[in-house]
Amino acid sequence: MSELHELDATDQAELLRGGEVSSVELVRHHLDRIDRYAADLGAFVTVTADLALAAAAEADAAIASGDAAPFAGVPTAIKDLTPTAGVPTSMGSAAMRDVVPDTDAYVVDLVRRAGFISLGKTNTPEFGLSSYTDNDLVGPARTPWDPTRNAGGSSGGAAAAVSAGLVPLAQGSDGGGSIRIPASSCGIFGFKPSRGRVSAGPGGSDWSGLGVDGPLTRTVRDAAALLDAMAHAMPGDVRPLPDPDVPFVERARREPGRLRIARWSGTHLDGISPGADAVAAWERASALLASLGHDVVDIANPFPQELEPQFNVIWSSGIAAAPFPPEAEALLRANTRYWRERGGRASAVDLAGAMRFLEATTRDVVAGLQPFDAFLTPTLALPPQPVEWFNESGDPVEDHHRELLYTPYTGLYNMTGQPAASLPLHWSDDGLPIGVMLATHPGRDGLLFSLCAQVETAAPWSGRRPPGF
Repeated sequence: MSELHELDATDQAELLRGGEVSSVELVRHHLDRIDRYAADLGAFVTVTADLALAAAAEADAAIASGDAAPFAGVPTAIKDLTPTAGVPTSMGSAAMRDVVPDTDAYVVDLVRRAGFISLGKTNTPEFGLSSYTDNDLVGPARTPWDPTRNAGGSSGGAAAAVSAGLVPLAQGSDGGGSIRIPASSCGIFGFKPSRGRVSAGPGGSDWSGLGVDGPLTRTVRDAAALLDAMAHAMPGDVRPLPDPDVPFVERARREPGRLRIARWSGTHLDGISPGADAVAAWERASALLASLGHDVVDIANPFPQELEPQFNVIWSSGIAAAPFPPEAEALLRANTRYWRERGGRASAVDLAGAMRFLEATTRDVVAGLQPFDAFLTPTLALPPQPVEWFNESGDPVEDHHRELLYTPYTGLYNMTGQPAASLPLHWSDDGLPIGVMLATHPGRDGLLFSLCAQVETAAPWSGRRPPGF
């Protein structure tokens, strides 16, 4: 029989409803695993054991009364970028170590309404700015497949926790690949929804259109279930999408039909190419999709290199606008100061021009891709990298260059607003997970779930676990 942490959230919920385990037992089991593994993996910034156990007792009472939410009593975790009332939310920064919000993010409220119980706040780089996870609070998040290597970012703690079985699933956020990057590096499934699918309310902002919350899981059905809980607009949202007409869980049960899938492995950046492992994963996924009856068509990467500097204007302007008192400024990491200084040099005209360029250019790209139903690329150009690799030079410019060498694909779908997912279909010869990325057109999240579930059925991955966990 499988141990509790080897079950996905859907199976855990079934055990709870059937009375085969209590939520208190389930939460204690995962808290014990957090005590055992989380510090070495850098998975959590804050663990809320007492709050979780109290919520578990309430869940057990609700289940016994027959008045429980679908996932009542199932453990999860919230990224430390996401405000949680009464729980420290440091955003990965020593400058915000003692910040305790008095209001939950709307997505936290929705996840709680579905019955999930948060066990704490997962590790993230300072303000989620980098594609690897490291900070001055708890240090780097590490992939359980090789703890000498970084888990990726910025949802690195969440991905490490799910991969190691510290929680069955977790909330993450993605402004340039921050769900899909760590999903690839930790050998799990990560889904970035369409722009506007998940509310940024009540205190957050989607001013740039780049970021969105989404699930990190071991199975496609769990990701669909968590997104079903999250995908409800809040009054006042700037870019709301309507609730899906068919739940994503149901979409994951449906066959996608025969699709025309465009594929490319070249990057849009001069001098940056995928490594051999990334290409091997992409080729394997291509063959699998073809064997499932899809038409897989080679095309050139349709995104122009000119997007990169304009994206950086928007990215840097966001952190430059964040107010910090002088005493807090001194606590920021060198990379954060670099992005703040870079954004501070951009004028309002620069920012408006960058946003117009991204919108016009990505509209043309998406329009040109209309003959296809889905798109296949590597998730990352490189395998998980040693924890010191990104910033070993001490030079933020070199750090940024290495991030581009690592992740030249993911940010493009934040610019377009398309849904995209990283699937753990390949492992290198030395046992490192290598993801591939599937995407569809904006708003077609349901189709992407159907396609990903079909791939998962044909090449199951959830039973493959990191050694020792």
